[in-house]
Amino acid sequence: MADSSFDIVSKVEWQEVDNAINQTSREISTRFDFKNVGAEIKRSGETIEMKANGEERVKAILDVLQSKFIKRGLSLKALDVKEPQLSGKEYKIFADVKEGISQDDAKKVAKIIRDEGPKGVKAQVQGDELRVTSKSRDDLQTVQALLKGKDLDFALQYVNYR
Repeated sequence: MADSSFDIVSKVEWQEVDNAINQTSREISTRFDFKNVGAEIKRSGETIEMKANGEERVKAILDVLQSKFIKRGLSLKALDVKEPQLSGKEYKIFADVKEGISQDDAKKVAKIIRDEGPKGVKAQVQGDELRVTSKSRDDLQTVQALLKGKDLDFALQYVNYR
């Protein structure tokens, strides 16, 4: 019988990111506590920029964005949030949306699978994803449960389950 496999990836659904940003923008335009504070949120490429005239206000925008991410099923681990910066008279927060698994992170996940996973499970790094193979589908499900239990600092999805 052929080996079963799945891929571990770290991808972001960009349409959902745009939807979360649009919902955040709509909410800050209608909320009373954001009136006349110059609150704004926009995305350019993989960076989300939030700005307002006070540090507390810009942090509140970030809080609204994070709640919209959660409601849309996006992982907050995909957001790399920088510290608030004073730019002229307004504060800005930049948040990068991380996608893909770096080589170091892929090696870290492969080591966890090798050390703590069932015997006979192999993990190979393939670009920005990780292929996990085994003769037993139960072992693959055990690996998924093992990785879900770990507190990794990046989001994981499991695709191409065969």
